[in-house]
Amino acid sequence: MEALVGAIGGALAALLVVGLVALVRRRSRSRADLEAMLLAAQREADDLRARLDELTPRPAPAPVREVTEYVITDIGRAEVPAEPPVEVPDRLVLSATLGAPLVKTAAFAHGLRRALSAESRNRIRFEMRREVRASRKRRRAQVKQHLRDVRAAQRESFG
Repeated sequence: MEALVGAIGGALAALLVVGLVALVRRRSRSRADLEAMLLAAQREADDLRARLDELTPRPAPAPVREVTEYVITDIGRAEVPAEPPVEVPDRLVLSATLGAPLVKTAAFAHGLRRALSAESRNRIRFEMRREVRASRKRRRAQVKQHLRDVRAAQRESFG
C-alpha cells in the first residue's frame, strides 16, 4: 500500500514538473510572439508615416513682402511750434484723486452706521420674532390637518 501511495505521489510530482515546464515554454514563446508583433506594428507605422509624408502637399513658400522703412526723426523738416501744455489747477487734481474715494467711504460709513443703529436692530428683531411665530402657527396647523387626515383614513379602513 505504501508503495502505491509513493508511486502516485511520484507520478503527481512528475506531472506537476512537466506542467510547469510547458507553462514556462509557452510563456516565453508568447513573449517572443508579442515582440515580433510589436516590431511589425512599428514597421507598419513607419511605412504609413512615409506614405503620408509623400501624399501630403508641401505648403508653398510665403511670398516675400517688401519691407517699408520708417523714419523716426524730424531732421531737415521745418519745426512746427507745439501747442503749449494746458495747466490744470491743483484743486482739480486733488478733487479727482481724493474726491471720489472720499465720497464712497463717507457713503459706506453712513450706511453702516444706519444699519447698526438701535432702531434698525429693534426693527429686525421684531420682524424675525413675528416671522418665527407665524412659522410655528403654520406648522401647528399643518400637523393638526395631517392628524385629522390620518384619523379619517383609519376610520374609513375600519368602518
